Amino acid sequence: MNFAPAGFAIDRDLPAGFAEFYRPLHERFTPEQQRLARARATRLARAHAGELPTYAAPSEATTTAWQIELPEWCRDQRNQMTGPADDAELVVKMINSGAPGVMLDLEDSMANTWDHLMLGHANIVRALYGELTYEDRKRGGIVGIAPSATVVWNRVRGLHISQGGVFEDALTSASLFDVALLVYNLDFERLRHPLCIYIPKSEAADEAFWWRDLFGALIAAKGWKPGSIRAMALVESHPMAYAMEEFLFNLREYILGLNLGRWDYMASLIHFNLNDPRWLLPDRNTIPLDVPFFQNVRTLLPDTTHKHGALAIGGMTALYPSREDPELNARALAVLERDKKNEASCFMDGAWTGHPDQNAIAVAQFPAPNQLDRRPHLDDPHPDLRPSPEGVGSTTLEGTRAAVRTVIRYRNGVLEGRGASLLDGYMEDLATDRIYRLMIAQRMRFPGAYTPPSLAGLFDEELARIVAELPAGTGEATKARYRKARDLSEQMIVTGAFDPT
Repeated sequence: MNFAPAGFAIDRDLPAGFAEFYRPLHERFTPEQQRLARARATRLARAHAGELPTYAAPSEATTTAWQIELPEWCRDQRNQMTGPADDAELVVKMINSGAPGVMLDLEDSMANTWDHLMLGHANIVRALYGELTYEDRKRGGIVGIAPSATVVWNRVRGLHISQGGVFEDALTSASLFDVALLVYNLDFERLRHPLCIYIPKSEAADEAFWWRDLFGALIAAKGWKPGSIRAMALVESHPMAYAMEEFLFNLREYILGLNLGRWDYMASLIHFNLNDPRWLLPDRNTIPLDVPFFQNVRTLLPDTTHKHGALAIGGMTALYPSREDPELNARALAVLERDKKNEASCFMDGAWTGHPDQNAIAVAQFPAPNQLDRRPHLDDPHPDLRPSPEGVGSTTLEGTRAAVRTVIRYRNGVLEGRGASLLDGYMEDLATDRIYRLMIAQRMRFPGAYTPPSLAGLFDEELARIVAELPAGTGEATKARYRKARDLSEQMIVTGAFDPT
């Protein structure tokens, strides 16, 4: 868990007046956040006992005509460039990329430590004011943000996460802390558009009420005008896929669209079906882009959002372009084009990418400014969201080994302070690390030709391979960090630590 440093005092170490602003918000919203987090644990336990998520009964949300009014400034979101908020150079490059949208991340792609969190917050404020810069060491000089119509979104930490050390006697909601600190620090009159929040990891329609009430309370506390905060929400948990329309309805005063977070969604799908041997996930990079268990959600989401005038945004393509490897670069951009074309054919309005070189290709796949006037033809308004992955891709021992290598190297990056790492051409973050850990756990639970004789033995073998491939002269401290990463990764699998934290 992220803790403020020893000796921290909210009155002294955060902006003047924030403590008085924040404490009543904490007293109002943290108890409900904790209740919602407990409800998630209960929901998962019920799924493991056989009571899997499903569609809710018809309600006002699903049977009445209601619409979300999409403002002109965000009608075009054909690509949203995403990256960690604590990397000033990347933030500036993303905003200058020409992408219609940019998402600055305080969550999965950023290490959840106090120093990185505070740096991320500071960078977001300066970026929203157009004042963030970085030093260009290759070309020399200081590079700043060029004026543009790019919409800047800000992903805060999810409802499942608590923040420690802000108060001596209690944890507080990380979501609350992030949104409240941003709102407190910002002068709304200096923003080009409303404060745009990306909501991650939602699981249930009633969680939307928490965000609705929080946004309303913050607007009132700051004296901002209605509409000063707007939001998008990620569909990256299996239960949320069944509750999209209800979630939109409950947050309709603020929300502008939904985003299908494919990697977290895939991890959640495995997590909720962990006890089902028919749900053994194939080697991740052999799963087709249009695999039914994902394509069905990918088609349902724009049908749901467009019914009510909201945007549908697709997910991240993990294979990353490379300016040093022409062959990898060509393959990565070709995969990107196929992936985004598939999303556009499902009537998505845009997608996520993580590299400026991906922007032009991604934008070109989607009609401008959006596809709100089109909806997929669904034979069933409630499609099967759990078609089995049996017969999809390949399931091999080498795939298990690759998963072990990835989680060790990813965890090593976390220990170095990175929330995302480029590994074997793929940008891996907390979501993909979670997929691999769940995949390994499944394969140990339901043995086959893809299962090693010993989990510990496989971790030892792959650690030895990683260390052997380190450059000559690598210091003992680096090797020790890899050993710690190996131990932490195996422990998370053995103890069942699969929640997205």
